Amino acid sequence: MKKRFRWLIGCGLIAVLALIVIVRLFASGSSGTQPRVTAVPVVVAKARATTIPVYLNALGTVVAYRTVTVQPMVTGPLEKVFFHEGQYVQKGQLLAEIDPQPFEAALQQAEAKLAEDRATRTSDALQAQQNAELVKKGFVSKEAYVAAWTAWLSAKALVKQDKASIRTSQINLAYTRILAPISGRTGILQVDPGNVVNPSLPNGIVTINMLQPIYVQFSLPQQDLPEINTALAAGPVPLIVTLKGKGASERTFDQGVLTVLDNQVNASTGTLTLRGRFPNPKLDLWPGSFVNVQVRVRTLSHVVVIPSMAVKEGPSGRFVYLVEGGPGAPGGLKVVVRPVTVTYESESIAVIGSGLAPGNTVVTEGSSRVRTDAPIKIVGQMKVRP
Repeated sequence: MKKRFRWLIGCGLIAVLALIVIVRLFASGSSGTQPRVTAVPVVVAKARATTIPVYLNALGTVVAYRTVTVQPMVTGPLEKVFFHEGQYVQKGQLLAEIDPQPFEAALQQAEAKLAEDRATRTSDALQAQQNAELVKKGFVSKEAYVAAWTAWLSAKALVKQDKASIRTSQINLAYTRILAPISGRTGILQVDPGNVVNPSLPNGIVTINMLQPIYVQFSLPQQDLPEINTALAAGPVPLIVTLKGKGASERTFDQGVLTVLDNQVNASTGTLTLRGRFPNPKLDLWPGSFVNVQVRVRTLSHVVVIPSMAVKEGPSGRFVYLVEGGPGAPGGLKVVVRPVTVTYESESIAVIGSGLAPGNTVVTEGSSRVRTDAPIKIVGQMKVRP
């Protein structure tokens, strides 16, 4: 009996507890309160109407505007060097000097030879004149007259030859002073003083690079040729060169213009070679370095732009999360999926052809956690930067 009594008491307690739970659940449901949903934090941006340039992007190589290898024009010992490696030199500046003594002696010898041949020419001219009178009187033979005349003509030719020899000696003597052929920055000295130099040196004495202005050479796919030709027909094509620094930021080095479009496509790569000229006022551009090149081919006027990171890909095409509602609206802020068409896109912006209007707000960060009609919380706003 006792066991049966205890069993009945236990069943009664379980029934009472179950009844209490059922009553509380019913009371909670009848009150109409729902579990609170947490708003998703997002960063947004406002679509705006603006005018933006359209660029073609390429990787370029900086090339010196002029490169000259300074070669000696005569053979001899290199006596002195008048510049420092890496120095900026002006056109016509004295760079080095070859021992001039052998060339000074050669010039003096040529001048002495000219004086001798001038005296011979004068003597032969007088002899020819005398024979011209004597042959008329029969005092000398015609053969003697012709010989005297020929000797005078030969003496005249020798004088001309001597003058040419003097000019050659003067040029060779001048070549012992090696001058800078262009203005620019010198490189590494290839020959030390004391060595005998000659016009056949494989690397010359030094190389000079002209850095102001400077070229940047780059390639673009042949598919871009129509846009490039259209831009060239409209006028000078602006260029921008940039390079990423140690951080994530990209620095603009210089702005220039397109100067050369190669006359053929590289058949092996399917690319066009182009070259632009830049003033390089701060010498930021250095031959051999790599830079990013932007070629402005056209301008889009009065277009709607948003950050490119706001555009998403879906099964039905591209879309954005459009922010609707407000603090006073029922349910607060929320997002809806808005299909869009993109007519142009760069790394930072997307031009919207349809689907958005200026002033619309779209989600740029945090979109992976948002759901349609679910509440959101704006924690930051991004500016549209073309």
